[in-house]
Amino acid sequence: MIRALFLLAALGLPATAAAQAMDLDRMEGIVTRLDADAERAGPAFRLTVEDVPVLIVTDPRADRMRAMVPIRSAEGLTDADLLRMMQANFDSALDARYAVAEGRVWAIFIHPLSPLRDDQLISGIGQTVNAALSYGTLYSSGIVQFGRGDSAAEQRKLLERLQRRGEREL
Repeated sequence: MIRALFLLAALGLPATAAAQAMDLDRMEGIVTRLDADAERAGPAFRLTVEDVPVLIVTDPRADRMRAMVPIRSAEGLTDADLLRMMQANFDSALDARYAVAEGRVWAIFIHPLSPLRDDQLISGIGQTVNAALSYGTLYSSGIVQFGRGDSAAEQRKLLERLQRRGEREL
């Protein structure tokens, strides 16, 4: 808990953000700070980050959420494509993941809803957008990479911009 408080202070977020359970109204506030034109439809949100459409789906009863970005059709994926996505899930996608569902390749961030902190949501959205944008090249969330990953300086810039935009007013 102390580490979380230091992290929140470093990001300029109030310490109460660590103790509050994430709910849909709080999530809506964060999402609309990232995209003023974001739309909420019940437990789901649609927003755009860096011209990339993001869908956030929540299930408060199951205490789960996921942010998703469609990347491409899964039709025609090669074994090499699938292997590269699995490698990225291990060392460079980090909190984001590549997934295949409903005939599409997705970049996703999945987390329990109630313990989700503001900074985790913002970072998860940014990492998911970065994973989608870097599909086919770096396959990276833009965060520190494990193993022999490529430099992610440009992707890190997106995460920093989102953190600044999503910070709560003190």
